[in-house]
Amino acid sequence: MGGTVSVVDPAPGGAFYDIPAAVKDASGVYELQVKQARLKVNGTAVTLLTYNGMYPGPMVTAAKGEKLKVRLVNMLPKTTATNILGHPRNITNLHTHGLHVSPSLMSDNVMRMAAPGATLDYEYDLSCEEPGHLNFYHPHVHGTVAEQYWGGLAGPLVIADDATSPLAGVETHVMMIKDLTIASGVPEPYTSTSQFMHGKEGKLVMINGRVNPVLNIRPGQVQRWQIVNACNARYLKLALDRHTMQLVGTDGGLLDRPYPLSTIILAPGERIDVLVKADQGGGAFKLLSLPYDRGGMSGLQQITLLTLAYSGLLMDDRIPATINPQAQRQTIDLAMLPRKQITLGMMMGKGYINGISFTGMNNCYTAMSMVGDYEVWEVYNNSGMDHPFHQHVNPCQVLSINGGDPGYASLYTTAPAWKDVVNIPKMGSATLLVPVRDYDGMTMFHCHIVEHEDIGMMGAWHLMSGPMGM
Repeated sequence: MGGTVSVVDPAPGGAFYDIPAAVKDASGVYELQVKQARLKVNGTAVTLLTYNGMYPGPMVTAAKGEKLKVRLVNMLPKTTATNILGHPRNITNLHTHGLHVSPSLMSDNVMRMAAPGATLDYEYDLSCEEPGHLNFYHPHVHGTVAEQYWGGLAGPLVIADDATSPLAGVETHVMMIKDLTIASGVPEPYTSTSQFMHGKEGKLVMINGRVNPVLNIRPGQVQRWQIVNACNARYLKLALDRHTMQLVGTDGGLLDRPYPLSTIILAPGERIDVLVKADQGGGAFKLLSLPYDRGGMSGLQQITLLTLAYSGLLMDDRIPATINPQAQRQTIDLAMLPRKQITLGMMMGKGYINGISFTGMNNCYTAMSMVGDYEVWEVYNNSGMDHPFHQHVNPCQVLSINGGDPGYASLYTTAPAWKDVVNIPKMGSATLLVPVRDYDGMTMFHCHIVEHEDIGMMGAWHLMSGPMGM
């Protein structure tokens, strides 16, 4: 949808807010309590769904090789109420979006669920993780994901750099971008299936729960920003006034070198890792989300997300020339690899994958793959809006993108980027190289406009350790 661009340019707010770190208990477990909390958002009192009473949730940190342990405690009130899709409210669970871990047992198993009053213990083996990248956690109970996510349930999960990283010691800020509309002291409720078809975009667009916070930087300093688009449906086209963003990492880990960018699209669920150098002498500069047409009935907006303010003594930081020498594009003969065709569609209030609308594990499109294989996935979008395609467990590399933003396609088809979210343009397609590695079990792939996931644009992915993958 083209047309007039509306400019959302709030006055600079308070100081930048770094999300507090979660704290392990005496047994080395992070406890996340899911509960309602009355908080102030942009000066307005609102009752949100939270982890540990915080919006966003606390920052969970871990390292490659670690056993990450999390206890999820559902402290939401018991209820027999259902949402407008007919799903019971206040049942929840935990998805570790971006981790390359098992989808089974006590790991990233989205089939487990906790009713109010129940507890789920999770344990993630991070021996196959990549160091130095941003992930996040959020609920994944089909039919209620959008409401719980919109209501506040999301938090960052950072895999630490290794000791030899050239980024060690760089001042780092995690930025969780999320939007919200407040109505009568609560997140604006879902009242129609058309809101699920379109996906909610909020009137407030915030970084770490703050509107246009002010982040100080010293002249000549280099900062590292790890950014996640945790909006339900809003696309971000990021640009920093009069500055170049140096992309050094994406969803699945660090890149070989910095990639200089003036703008970058961040679809819902995507993450980027950028270096920013204060090379303009002095002043205050806006981090903007520029207009982007994702299709459907989306309006075009330019939004000020953050103000970067120069202050303090001059520094002489350098952008490293090399980031991760091990990062490389995969060079594989594609001719003999198994191929899958996945078609995303929407019709009559429902989402579909290969013509099937997910209603449960007994009624969905199921793809089967053999652990150890590489596969080529051709993902087609037969609808009039973009869809961010997210696959659990195994990240991919992008071979080609047909349609959409040329800069996005050029970046991700040439850089050695590992991706677990790839934007599939409206009436377009993408071809992905998918390694099926390390873990068997049942997992998912879906659109990360989470409303579309809830109305059926999700498939099951059976990772098989025997010779039956197909």
